[in-house]
Amino acid sequence: MSFQPMDLRLARDPDGVERVRVSERYMQPTADFDPKTAAKTLMREARSGALATLMVGSGGPYCSLVNVATATDGTPLLLISQLALHTKNILADARVSLMLDERKEGDPLQGARVMLMGLAAKTESVDARRRYLAHQPEAEMFAGFGDFAFYEVKLKGAHLVAGFGRIVDLKPDELLTDLTGAEALVAAEPEVVEHMNKDHAEACRLYATKLRGAPDGDWRCVGCDPEGLDLQCGRMGLRLPFPQRVTQPGVLRAVLKQMADQARAK
Repeated sequence: MSFQPMDLRLARDPDGVERVRVSERYMQPTADFDPKTAAKTLMREARSGALATLMVGSGGPYCSLVNVATATDGTPLLLISQLALHTKNILADARVSLMLDERKEGDPLQGARVMLMGLAAKTESVDARRRYLAHQPEAEMFAGFGDFAFYEVKLKGAHLVAGFGRIVDLKPDELLTDLTGAEALVAAEPEVVEHMNKDHAEACRLYATKLRGAPDGDWRCVGCDPEGLDLQCGRMGLRLPFPQRVTQPGVLRAVLKQMADQARAK
């Protein structure tokens, strides 16, 4: 990954202290860095994150570790118990922040991370349940407990840190996948996932290892949307972006075949 030359300059804070600032030009997208894609990839690949809520009564900050998944449009999904402190906080004040990172080896501060801000709300969506459990199959037993419920984080914005100087604030429409016109694909997703895992498991493995450079393993498809496939091996998530926006199952079939042929040729 290449970087633009740094443009550092002195700026005076309101308190009169001079500090080094990075030029806004350095924060902008380049040929090899698209903030929207970087944030979306983190959201789709994450399997856990740090959830920040506000304490009941005091309003003080509270942070906890949670497992995560995404709805078809990328909205973060949680499965949490009403007995947990973070859930009690949410029921009193729905404002939350969710930090996701790429779990890079070595110094974690050298890796990308995104801080999502929004409102957490309980959802009874069948699709939310299905997609969460596809990404977090070990949670199946908890999903039936009376004190557990699915929540979605309705995004208000995000703060992306994707490397030194690559710091960008993003709006909800820059984080979520537009599903307009993709109703047929969304409806077919359960069948697509089942078909890929039953009949094209080898293609899923090739997508991960040949097109994304991931280690070999039991790679499975756990989700599909107009912008890409979600692949998973154990606790490792991987995003496979499509070369074009896909809204119809027939077009998806052709795109997946094209990508499989590309992977086999490598």
